[in-house]
Amino acid sequence: MADFLLELFSEEIPARMQADAANNLGKLLTEQFKAAGINHDAPVLYYGARRLTAWVKGLPVATEAVSEERRGPRVDAPEKAIQGFLRGNGLDSLDQCVKRETPKGEFWFVVIETPAKQTAEMLPGIIQHTVAHLPWPKSMRWGTGTARWVRPLQAILALFDGQGVPGAVDLGNGQSLPFGTVTYGHRFHAPDAITVTDPAQYVEQLRAAKVLADPAERRTAIKDALDAAAKAEGLTVKDDPGLLTEVMGLVELPVPLVGTIDSDFMGLPPEVLITSMRSHQKYFALQNPDGSMAAKFGVVANMETGDGGTKIVAGNERVLRARLSDAKFFWDQDRKLPLEGYLPQLDAITFHEKLGTVAERVERLEALSKDIARMLDADVDQAARAAKLAKADLVTGMVGEFPELQGLMGRYYAQAANESQAIADAIADHYKPAGQSDAVPTAPVSIAVALAEKLDTLVGFFGINEKPTGSRDPYALRRAALGVIRIVLENDLRLSLKELLAAAYVRYEDQSNKLQADGGIAELPAFFADRLKVVLREKGVRHDLIDAVFAEGGGDDLVRLVARVEALQELLGSDTGANLLAAYRRGANIVRKEREKGGLNGEKPQEGLLQEDAEKGLFTALAQVDADVSALLDKDDFSGAMRAFAELRQPVDRFFDDVMVNVDDAALRANRLALLEACSSAYHQIADFSKIEG
Repeated sequence: MADFLLELFSEEIPARMQADAANNLGKLLTEQFKAAGINHDAPVLYYGARRLTAWVKGLPVATEAVSEERRGPRVDAPEKAIQGFLRGNGLDSLDQCVKRETPKGEFWFVVIETPAKQTAEMLPGIIQHTVAHLPWPKSMRWGTGTARWVRPLQAILALFDGQGVPGAVDLGNGQSLPFGTVTYGHRFHAPDAITVTDPAQYVEQLRAAKVLADPAERRTAIKDALDAAAKAEGLTVKDDPGLLTEVMGLVELPVPLVGTIDSDFMGLPPEVLITSMRSHQKYFALQNPDGSMAAKFGVVANMETGDGGTKIVAGNERVLRARLSDAKFFWDQDRKLPLEGYLPQLDAITFHEKLGTVAERVERLEALSKDIARMLDADVDQAARAAKLAKADLVTGMVGEFPELQGLMGRYYAQAANESQAIADAIADHYKPAGQSDAVPTAPVSIAVALAEKLDTLVGFFGINEKPTGSRDPYALRRAALGVIRIVLENDLRLSLKELLAAAYVRYEDQSNKLQADGGIAELPAFFADRLKVVLREKGVRHDLIDAVFAEGGGDDLVRLVARVEALQELLGSDTGANLLAAYRRGANIVRKEREKGGLNGEKPQEGLLQEDAEKGLFTALAQVDADVSALLDKDDFSGAMRAFAELRQPVDRFFDDVMVNVDDAALRANRLALLEACSSAYHQIADFSKIEG
């Protein structure tokens, strides 16, 4: 067995692309090795600003010779079938085949001999294919070549069994990049070529050349050194995993340093300071012991300096000062006009060409927020005011510079205009939850506006037939639906989904007939059901149980639906529930067959026609269980309803054990079928058991 090391060395690869590129590198190599019949261990992958590396262990020096016998068509098969067999196996004539007698007749056979191949001979083609087919979100051509890659390739290290792999990658127009056995260290500290002879020493050789090739090691080094530098100042680093990942992809030799924020800018909102530092400069925010924003920042340099980083820090402070000067200008200018004063500018912004302007949207949100506030028994006037102002910050200078601050700046500007705290918070929270890890709004006014924002989006885009398809969801409608679901469930809101959608649809009708007739409502309940399945699946709830409860009209109140589904899952997880499901299917099959034959008239079972003790017992039990379950469901006691429903198990089992349904007496047979129909109705108080799998 031997090791294979492949390093693709290039100019700086965008940080956001590195991890996916490394995974794709490993995937392509694995696919190529498999196609060549080469077994191996899973690739060890490294990536960074200037290199993608795969270390594949356990490769055979050569593949084994394989002899494979393949059976073809019968000897007397049509000529077309025989020719197809020959073509499929790369044969010229039947002279290359043999006839063999089998228990099923005489057939043509061919023996395919695959000779052993040297792995080293196959590697050049595998490398060329991998480099040429590595996918990138964006790629470029360079020089006079025609090859495309994310950035210009500068070197390819290809080492197998301690020897360099001969060959090159074709760059087009007569240009090529030969494989070699050298890599390069840090651009400034160790720019000379480094010869690699052992893949096991690759990471250590680069470490000696001031490059941390392992991204996990680099990430840990950045975090630990930043924490230590902040601790020395009596501070802590604000947790920012996304920024840490990005910086990890920007540097090869992380050297964290601490700089100072000019006191003139500490009056800016913390979000402005953090966003300005993070977005433009990749600086880390530091916090005081009480969690407040410190007048310091962390920066990760990519080199060591003789002055301990003094000049680097000074340069970064100077750049940050310029950035924050712009932010302070926007902050001061924006507050010269009250938030309401920005509303006229929303007339000039198109929300969507088929759904009107942002100003029109604000009108819808204002009316819809009032409707939802009434459903929540929240302050209607505050909800309307918050909705009216929610989009005003979109035309401010600060949000124009930092779009990610929309909503948050609205809160600050609302506070500056002496709006109530509930209104200011609702403006900031109405986009929430922005993602799975984001918290949902909990204040009634905030909930009303947040729901209105998402429902208006969903009804509008569904109404113009701009629905998600496959992985395509340009208007983030799945996220909007998940946001509605999370807000409702996490706040335990007893709201009607149909009423919410209808209220949103009406607001479009109030303005104009922009939407297809009922287009905003018709398909949305099913869309919500699918999104709810995602939420519940993460909680371990089966999707078929959601379908079963939805089918019985249980999908309008999401809180009620989830409680009902969870109770049903608990029931079906028991022996009693499993037996009840089996009994339902047995009875449903009988009823279905009779219905297909037209043997059912829909009449209720008559007590006077009952003869056997088992059918009398089921009749009595059905009446009692039906009443008990109905009463418990009305009280939303779903666990109690399931326990009451479980009382049917014994009488149902006894009925199927002791009672013959298909008897000769027509009246008796019809009555027993009616009893089975009544039994199905009792089941359907709980859910549509026909949709339950397993």
